[in-house]
Amino acid sequence: MKKFTKTVISATILAAAAASATPALAKNVLLKTPIAFGSHLPALGTPIVWVADQLKLVSDGSLKMKVYEPGKLVSPKEILGAVSSGKVNSGYATAGYWQGKMPAAALFSAVPFGPEAGEYMAWMYYGNGLKLYQEMYDSNGYNVKVIPCAIISPETSGWFKKPIEKPEDLKGLNMRFFGLGASVMEKLGVSTTQLPGGEIFGALEKGAIDASEFSQPAIDQRLGFQKIVKYNYFPGWHQQATIFELLVNKDTWGKMSKGQQAIVENTCKASMTNAIAEGEAMQFPVMQKAKESGVEIRYWNDEMLNTFRSAWDEVAAEKSAADPFFKKVWDDMSEFRKGYDLWESNAFLPRTR
Repeated sequence: MKKFTKTVISATILAAAAASATPALAKNVLLKTPIAFGSHLPALGTPIVWVADQLKLVSDGSLKMKVYEPGKLVSPKEILGAVSSGKVNSGYATAGYWQGKMPAAALFSAVPFGPEAGEYMAWMYYGNGLKLYQEMYDSNGYNVKVIPCAIISPETSGWFKKPIEKPEDLKGLNMRFFGLGASVMEKLGVSTTQLPGGEIFGALEKGAIDASEFSQPAIDQRLGFQKIVKYNYFPGWHQQATIFELLVNKDTWGKMSKGQQAIVENTCKASMTNAIAEGEAMQFPVMQKAKESGVEIRYWNDEMLNTFRSAWDEVAAEKSAADPFFKKVWDDMSEFRKGYDLWESNAFLPRTR
C-alpha cells in the first residue's frame, strides 16, 4: 500500500511539473485600435477594418479588434503616445505623423522620388527596413511593436486653383502638404501646413489655403476637392507609395501566444496586398468622372519634376546631416535601391505616355 501511495504521489508530482512546463493556452485578446483615417475612406481607412474582420475569423475568435474612428478614443496625433503608455493597446496610423519627434519616421511612411510599392515592400521585408523600423521606436523609448499593415500606390501631386507651369508659380502659395514632400515645397517658396483630411475642404473653401494634396483620386473625391479646385497634378512624386502601420503595446504583444502574434503579422502582410489591390482598382473610374465634371488632369512638365527632384536631394542631404538615424535609414534604403535598379532597369518595360 505504501509503495502504491508513493507511486501515485510521484506520478502526481510529475504531472504537475509537466503541466507547469507546458505553455498555457493563449487567452483571448481584444485590440482596442484608434485609427488616424476615417474608415469610410477607401484604401486609407478601409484596410484596418478588413484586418479587424480577418483577425477574428482566422483566430477563431481568440483575437478581436475594435476599431475607433479618428478622435473617438484618442486623436490621430496622439496614437503613438497612447499605445506606448498603455492608454490603448494598439493603434493604426502612418509613421510620417511622428517625424517631428523622430525625423527618420517619415522614411517609413513615404519618400519623395522613392520606392514604388513592390520595391518598398522588398526593402521592408527582405532588406533591413523592418529591422530599422522597430529599432527607431525602441531607441526612442517607445513601448510599441510596429507592423506594416497596409500600403497604397501613388497619390496625386496636388490640387491647385490655377495652373502651375514653372517653379515661380509656386512661390507664396499656402498649401496643405504631408511628410518629407512638405520640406521640398517649402524650399520652393510654399508655406505648408498638415491639416487632417476632414479640415481640408473647409480651408480651401474659405481661402485659408490655396492648394492641397491628400491622397489618391478616389479618396480625394470623397472629400470633395474637385468642387473647389480644378487642376489636379500628377505624378505623385512626393508619395510613390505610402505605408501604414499597426502599433501594438509591447506588454500586450508579449502576453500574446506565438500563434497569435503570427496571425497579427500575417494578417497585416495580407492587408498590404489587399490594400494596394483595392487602391489600384478604383482610381481610373474616379479620374474619368472628374474630367467629365471639369477637372483638368495635368502631368508635371520636365522643368517642374527636375525642380522637385533637385530640392528633394537638398532636403535629404540636410536631414541626413542633422540626424544620425535618418542618415542610417536613408543610406540603407539608398544602397538597397542601387542594387534594385539593376533588376528594375532590365526587367520592366520602359514607361510611355
